[in-house]
Formats: sequence, C-alpha cells, structure tokens
Amino acid sequence: MSVFEKIYDVVKQIPYGKVATYGQVAMLAGNPRWARVVGYALHKNPDPENIPCYRVVTKDGKVADSFAFGGGNAQRALLEAEGIKFSENGKINMQKYQW
Repeated sequence: MSVFEKIYDVVKQIPYGKVATYGQVAMLAGNPRWARVVGYALHKNPDPENIPCYRVVTKDGKVADSFAFGGGNAQRALLEAEGIKFSENGKINMQKYQW
C-alpha cells in the first residue's frame, strides 16, 4: 500500500461531525513526520466523494485557505453542514470535535 493510500484509508475513517489534524492523520497512517505529505495527498485527493479530506484541519482548528476543492470557505461550509461550530476567530473547538 502506498503512502497516499494509507493516508486516504485513515481519512475515510474520520466520523461525520468530527475532524482530525494533519499530524494525527500522519501518525495514524504510520509516520508522525508525514503531516506535510498528508496535506499534499489531500490536495491530490482522487475521490473527494468518498475521501472526506475537508475533515482534516490544522492542529489549532483552522481550515486550509488552499483547500483544493473550493478554498477555506468551502471547507468551512462542509464542516458546518455536519454540525461543526466555529468560534468568532474562525477556529474549531478541537476538544469538542477532534476524532
């Protein structure tokens, strides 16, 4: 299994209404130093319908401005549609929503 396949497998497991960090996905995929690789893999997501890359956020609960499928506002809208709330400063409460 390739590194990207391992990453996609982890991302598929993030439950509806929850988020994971890039570092968390990297660790679960087999190497905690792959956080940047996770970002690259998600940017190249071949199946956004089945690999919910929008559920991956920064460690401090921010969405990616460079979200590959419509930018940060699109990512935020997808998360809000799952019931995830954002603070006034645009961050997710990671204690509440982290998988």
